[in-house]
Amino acid sequence: MAHDKYARRAYGLLAAITAIAATHSAPAQQTIASTLPDWSGVWQMTSNTVFDQATVDPPGGSSNAPGTREYPPYNDEWEAKYAANRERVRLGQFPDPITTCGTPAGFPRMMNLPAGIEFVVRPEQVWIITEDGPNIMRIYTDGRSHPAPADRWPTYSGESVGRWEDDTLVFETIGLKGDGDAILDRTGLVLSTEARILTRLRRSEDELMEAQFTIEDPAALTGPWHVVKHYRKLEPGTRMIEFACAENNRNPVDTAGRTLTLDREGNILDDL
Repeated sequence: MAHDKYARRAYGLLAAITAIAATHSAPAQQTIASTLPDWSGVWQMTSNTVFDQATVDPPGGSSNAPGTREYPPYNDEWEAKYAANRERVRLGQFPDPITTCGTPAGFPRMMNLPAGIEFVVRPEQVWIITEDGPNIMRIYTDGRSHPAPADRWPTYSGESVGRWEDDTLVFETIGLKGDGDAILDRTGLVLSTEARILTRLRRSEDELMEAQFTIEDPAALTGPWHVVKHYRKLEPGTRMIEFACAENNRNPVDTAGRTLTLDREGNILDDL
C-alpha cells in the first residue's frame, strides 16, 4: 500500500512538472510570433508591369507596348533570345503563358502583377498569396535547407527557404521553370532553370512594402541582376477578390496568335 501511495505521489509530481513546463513553453512560442512584422492587409504594386523599372526604355514604357525593353545583364545568347521575343511582341505573336489560363504566373512574376497581394506571416513559414491566378508561394523559415537535387524539379514558384534579419525577410528561391514555360513580363524577359533569386522583403514605410531581388543565372546572365519593386497597402477592409481566369479572360489569344487586352465590355484595348 505504501508503495502505491508513493507511486501516486510521484505520478502527481510528474504531472505537475509537465503542466508547469507546458505553461512556460506556450509564451515562448507566442514571443517568437510577436517579434514578427505586421504585414496584414492587401497590398498592390505601385508601378506598371515592367519588371525592371530602373532600366526600362523608353522611361515609363508599358510591358504591353511593342518597342519597350529592359536591360538585364544578359549574355549574347540570351540577349538574342530576348531580341527574338521582342520581335514577336512587335508582331503581336508573343505567347504569354498565363493568357491560356492554364498555368500560374510563378515567381518572380507573381510579384509583378497589378492585382492584390497578401502576406501570411508565421514563425515557421511565410505565404505570399496573389489575387491573380491565384498564386500561392511558401517560404520556409524553420531552418530547413533546400531539397536535395534528386528531390526537386522546376516548378512555377520554385523552392524557397529563408530567415528573418530583424524586420526583413531574406529568402532564396531555386528550382524555377525557365524559358518556354514562364516569363517575367510581356516584353519577353526570360530566365533559365539555373536561376537563383535572393529576395529581401520588408515594410519600408507604414503603408509601403519593398522587395529587393538579386537574380543570378549562370546560363543567361553575365552577373547579378538587381531589381527593386514597391507595393502600397490598400484601404483597410479591402478584400481579395476571386479571379477565375477562364471566366474573365481579359487577355485572350486570337486566331493569329496575338495576345489581346480587353476592357470590361470585351472591347480590344491597345495598351494598359
